[in-house]
Amino acid sequence: MNLPEFHRGRRLRRSAALRDMVREVSLSSNDLIMPYFVVDTPDHTFRKAIDSMPGQFQLSLHELEKQVAAAVDTGLKSVLLFGIPAAKDPLGSGAYAEDGIVQKAVRMLKKNWPELVVLTDVCLCEYTSHGHCGMIREGDTVGRVLNDPTLDLLAKTAVSHAQAGADIVAPSDMMDGRVAAIRQALDKAGFEDLPIMSYAVKYASSYYGPFRDAAEGAPKFGDRRTYQMDPGCVKEAFREMTADIEEGADIFIVKPAGPYQDIIRMLNDGFDVPMAAYQVSGEYSMICAAALNGWLDEKAVILESLLGIKRSGAKLIITYFAEKALKEGWIR
Repeated sequence: MNLPEFHRGRRLRRSAALRDMVREVSLSSNDLIMPYFVVDTPDHTFRKAIDSMPGQFQLSLHELEKQVAAAVDTGLKSVLLFGIPAAKDPLGSGAYAEDGIVQKAVRMLKKNWPELVVLTDVCLCEYTSHGHCGMIREGDTVGRVLNDPTLDLLAKTAVSHAQAGADIVAPSDMMDGRVAAIRQALDKAGFEDLPIMSYAVKYASSYYGPFRDAAEGAPKFGDRRTYQMDPGCVKEAFREMTADIEEGADIFIVKPAGPYQDIIRMLNDGFDVPMAAYQVSGEYSMICAAALNGWLDEKAVILESLLGIKRSGAKLIITYFAEKALKEGWIR
């Protein structure tokens, strides 16, 4: 049969070795950041399963130490800490207390694993009695956060994390000007070299539901749409990124990851800065639920979802699958 010349892409797909040889995007342990929820409790054995996030737990300080020890042995290199305080108040004072749970967790982790990269979430929602990410006026039942007064509290939180030994602080509150306030406070306290990983583009997403169970930080009233981004906005992402770059952030997060891969790609193409993405609780739980029901191949979908996020332009991926992927040897 005399056929005209045509492209034979299958030549490089004939075997796993050939496919790996020409693969353009790959995953490694350096890409992954594992989130943990640590609880301020006198019960050293406290380990509570999060029903809406199969395989994830609220952990006491002692249990966190055990969990991280096992994960580090399989290759985990970076963690992100969320704290659940023993008590909450309107100003979220547990967030910036010297003996706060995240501060204690940072000290413990850095003492045991000096090379482990410890990131801390900087926000007030887990610590405030009303569940919002900043200060609100007494009697407010809508949830209108007082932006500028909140900046001082966020800056205090970031400095307290730095003093405890955090390697990176990650403000997730979405207050205007918070990167500038945190950068100024860190520099003044002598932490000029401490990076800020800003949740620069954080959408008001329905995918956060399970996280609010895990962190016990759901708003008691109102919602967060006045300070988190609307899912229908695209150009606003450029404005938020530009602001955080100018204010001194070093790494920039898009959250959620999967439903916003177009945003990740657009920002990666538009800015020459390190990009991260957060594969959030809802993304995690949907994959887990489908896998538990036998509706999909768990390993294949986890890896494909992470590869898709990295392919869209994220260098770093915050994901609840980090532990499992490393433990099972799926990623090295």
